[in-house]
Amino acid sequence: MKILVTGGAGYIGSHVVRMLRKEKHSILAYDNMSNGREDRVLPRELVIADLADVSYLTETFAEFHPDVVMHFASSISVPESVRLPITYYRNNVANTVNLLEVMQRFEVNKMIFSSSASVYGAYDRPVREDDACSPEHPYGASKSIIERMLSDLSHAEDFRFVALRYFNAAGADPSGLIGQSTKSPTHIIECALRTASGDLPELSIYGTDYPTPDGTCVRDYVHVNDIADAHILALEYLWRGGKSEVFNVGYGHGNSVREVVDMAHKVTGIDFTVIEAQRRDGDYPYLVADSRKIKDVLGWNPKYDSLETIIKTAWDWTRKESERKNHGTISR
Repeated sequence: MKILVTGGAGYIGSHVVRMLRKEKHSILAYDNMSNGREDRVLPRELVIADLADVSYLTETFAEFHPDVVMHFASSISVPESVRLPITYYRNNVANTVNLLEVMQRFEVNKMIFSSSASVYGAYDRPVREDDACSPEHPYGASKSIIERMLSDLSHAEDFRFVALRYFNAAGADPSGLIGQSTKSPTHIIECALRTASGDLPELSIYGTDYPTPDGTCVRDYVHVNDIADAHILALEYLWRGGKSEVFNVGYGHGNSVREVVDMAHKVTGIDFTVIEAQRRDGDYPYLVADSRKIKDVLGWNPKYDSLETIIKTAWDWTRKESERKNHGTISR
């Protein structure tokens, strides 16, 4: 199968590309490198370009002729989206319109969309796919708008999609060859481990007065390889003729920020500095998945459902990445 992967050199996209490669699919990653890295994919698999460049996108479709599109490319920081809403609607929504129009032109009618649990808004229990979506920040709103566009398109013509609502992606491939490496990290596990490695001076906990057991936000942390596996299952589902669907990708239980910090201390063995700071705009107190649907429909069976495993694989990557930087080498 020929699969175009937008954002394929990014964190989650590159893990999916690696898994698709093992499945012997033909892959082309289309990435503007704003959050991507060339060493995450093979040179022959990568086109460096932006979805805003419709001419180049059209040329890419004409040359590659994909069967399916996996759409990861987007801006992803909740706090940044609050400060820069127009940027988020342009990068996420307008660029997806560009992509869908080119897909129509070339009669590519299958998409797997990288959505987010942020579409839900605040709930005090695990959320189901049929719960009302009421995002409280532009990032979540942009993902919700795209889901609506995909749904409308699927009702209007021969177009089918799967939207995967990720909860908090974390961890790294156990090989240590790829992992999360953000220019300006905001995710707690990456920030904690980069503090432990000495790359950051201290770790900030944003908000300690939430209505949760220890006052810090609770999230459903999901290993990136389990998320990648969900994409493989979604691809097989669509290829078999499955109807358009939305699935949560989460474990169904959460950990607080303080629990993450404690586990990072345990895994690294380093007593790095932690400070308490004010709440950030857009953070929900509690966000945990009800994951029964993806297990029942797609047969998703997560293999890395352990906070310690997630942090250990991320720490192995962080240390190897530091060694590679020091020795000037890269791996794929």
